[in-house]
Amino acid sequence: MTDRLRWGILATGWIAGQMTHDLGVLGSPVVAVGSRTQEAADAFAAEHRIPRAYGSYAGLVEDPEVDVVYVATPHPSHLADAMLALEAGKHVLVEKPFTLNADEAAQVVELAHDKGLVVLEAMWTRWLPHMVRIRELLAQGVLGEVRTLLADHTQKLPSDPEHRILNPDLGGGALLDLGIYPVSFAWDVFGAPVSVQAHSAPAVTGVDRQIAVILGYDDGQQAILNAALDTAGPNRAAIIGTDAYLEIDPIWYAPTAFRVIAPGGEVLESFDGRVPGRGMQFQAEELERLVAAGALGGQILPPDQTVAIMGTLDEVRAQIGLRYPAE
Repeated sequence: MTDRLRWGILATGWIAGQMTHDLGVLGSPVVAVGSRTQEAADAFAAEHRIPRAYGSYAGLVEDPEVDVVYVATPHPSHLADAMLALEAGKHVLVEKPFTLNADEAAQVVELAHDKGLVVLEAMWTRWLPHMVRIRELLAQGVLGEVRTLLADHTQKLPSDPEHRILNPDLGGGALLDLGIYPVSFAWDVFGAPVSVQAHSAPAVTGVDRQIAVILGYDDGQQAILNAALDTAGPNRAAIIGTDAYLEIDPIWYAPTAFRVIAPGGEVLESFDGRVPGRGMQFQAEELERLVAAGALGGQILPPDQTVAIMGTLDEVRAQIGLRYPAE
């Protein structure tokens, strides 16, 4: 593509800065930023050399030179902020989790469809080069019959109860911030599960500090997943088949390497998926490709799958008894 869309960044936190940097790697211009305060917007604009800064989200989405808005606010705000941008006629890339629950996700997708706009969940892992190659190998049957997926996402994050990761008012907990990665990966490999089993341990604030999930499928496959916010683990993943297994290096959900290994230990393929930047540019490239093609969804992560994944997360939360004040 030679003609890049013009991006607006809604919110000014750490992830917004990472996305802005990777849009630069892609060559897509970031023309505006919006925050709840003019001071924060001005500081972010100065740091990232963005020409216009707005002290409100409404100001950002009303900018006629913004084609697409990246929503990077806390989880409970995703619904309102995505709807605000869509109502203003902007395509939208929404940080994960897409919303707090499947009902909210469906509202966003329905509005985007009604307005003929692209809305995409920012599950950036889906478009990374090593994941693209993994899907090719699975389609070719290199692993034989795929039986098991193993994936963990465990980090040691701030212990301050007011930090968003622990704050129920901000949709905190291991599942929505960390567990969504392995759950989405399982959906990518196996599709919709037929059974969900979940077990968790709570943090002092009541959100889940640790979560384990087993997803079951019609043909007996299993996805065994776990996430935690107060313990740093290996962050590895593997896909196990009858003819070989595929082992993804840490950090499996970021640009990295993998190997395909035969039962006898022979390495059948090695792949190095390191890229410039953090790797978030590929999801932006997908959104721009969809807009250029006049399509409202793609094959890698269509909007209806985003809604369905939120439904799986809803089921997990129902089983562990976690409901947020904003719901």
